[in-house]
Amino acid sequence: MPTIDSVDSWALDAVPPVQGYAPELVRVQDLASTQASLIFADHAYFGVFVLFILSFVAFNYTLKIQRFISRKLAKRNNEKLKMAPYECGPVPIKQPAKISHHFFIIALLFVLFDIEVVFMIPWAVVYKSFVASNMGLFVLIEMASFVLLLVVGLIYAWKKGALRWQNME
Repeated sequence: MPTIDSVDSWALDAVPPVQGYAPELVRVQDLASTQASLIFADHAYFGVFVLFILSFVAFNYTLKIQRFISRKLAKRNNEKLKMAPYECGPVPIKQPAKISHHFFIIALLFVLFDIEVVFMIPWAVVYKSFVASNMGLFVLIEMASFVLLLVVGLIYAWKKGALRWQNME
């Protein structure tokens, strides 16, 4: 494929001249645009890109058509009874939307210690290979320091009262 720098005379003759411009300049520009369009079409992911754009457009137009049709066909019967929430039994009383911070703290501690256990499982799987390469003691000391750090964190949370469900103040 010819490049702009190595334009041959046959490439310049293939492009018709444009009136009012230098023929060589117009032909080189046309050759450059043709070469650029061929580069994009030959790319390995060009088809994926085209499918992505087409699916995006089709999805948006499908949603717009569905919204238009549903608004035309839907009945607009907004009675008070129809719009009321269905409840069995007594009328629901609105409760304040206050959630105790203890839920948040307990959830954070659970995630913290759960993730730390996830880090221990791969260590336990490869520990035999470290023992075989005479690195077993070093890796065991590293894991012991890791567990010690977790225990210190657990004791700190316990002393601060993060694990108490109700404050006994």
